[in-house]
Amino acid sequence: MTTILITGVGRGIGHEMARQALDRGWNVIGSVRQASHADLLRDLATERFTPLVFDVRDGAAVEVAAATIEGPVDILVNCSGVIGPERQSVLDMDYDGFADTLAINTVGPLRVVHAFLPHLKRSANARILTLSSFMGSMSHAKSDRIAYRASKAAVNKVMQGLASELRPQGITVATAHPGWVRTDMGGSFADISPEESAAGVLDLCEKLELSSTGHFWNWDGERLAW
Repeated sequence: MTTILITGVGRGIGHEMARQALDRGWNVIGSVRQASHADLLRDLATERFTPLVFDVRDGAAVEVAAATIEGPVDILVNCSGVIGPERQSVLDMDYDGFADTLAINTVGPLRVVHAFLPHLKRSANARILTLSSFMGSMSHAKSDRIAYRASKAAVNKVMQGLASELRPQGITVATAHPGWVRTDMGGSFADISPEESAAGVLDLCEKLELSSTGHFWNWDGERLAW
């Protein structure tokens, strides 16, 4: 049976991914940032769901959470993320907010991978998927939300490098654009629903293979330019 670890399952795409993964019969390990968010997981409460509590900025907390898991992890999905500070143009930047955005969106996913790598190595078909954004593509030259864009461009590069390092160990690594989704982050006028995005991302997780490690994908399986 597939075991998937998803960060940020308290709401949005992460929550919907966890729900649909349970519907597929998978074991799901899901994280929330703080214990007070546990109420958000009531509809996921089954014997196949394991909740974890950690902030991806807190390396010690991530390590402690990883130590509570015993079995292999087949798929790790880095879903936790923030849109960044209110002021984040190149001419008017909240620098503390910029640094925090990088800590969550760029450094956080790598911390999670490091902590759970021993569990991934126990899987016969380990895959790592980090939710990025087309807004971080170097071919998408826009200047709005630059802290968010920069954090996603950076995590793309981090994961591309990780793919090269982990390929000899048989672990597939990729990033994916989940689409413009109708969530708190995406807004009510976004293109697709959380249900559509989650289903597409989970399908992508199933299809990931070592021959295409290090690629950037759209939620519907289309390969994207860096």
